[in-house]
Amino acid sequence: MREVEVSKVPIELFKILKFEGMVASGGEAKSVIDDGLVKVNGNVETRKRKKIESGDTVEFGENIIRIQLS
Repeated sequence: MREVEVSKVPIELFKILKFEGMVASGGEAKSVIDDGLVKVNGNVETRKRKKIESGDTVEFGENIIRIQLS
C-alpha cells in the first residue's frame, strides 16, 4: 500500500485515479469506476464524484493507496 498526501480533502474519486497515474485520463477513470473496478475502503464504488477523505483507501487493479492530508 502506498501513502498519498493531498493538500485538501475531500477530493473526488476520479481525480485521485487520474492524478496518481492509476489511469491515463479522467475519462478512463470515470469508465473504470462505472464498470465497478474500483474499491474505496474495501467496497466497490460506482460514484465518480465520491468524496474521498483522509484515511480512506482506494484500490484499482494492483494499486492500493491510502489518502493522507499533508
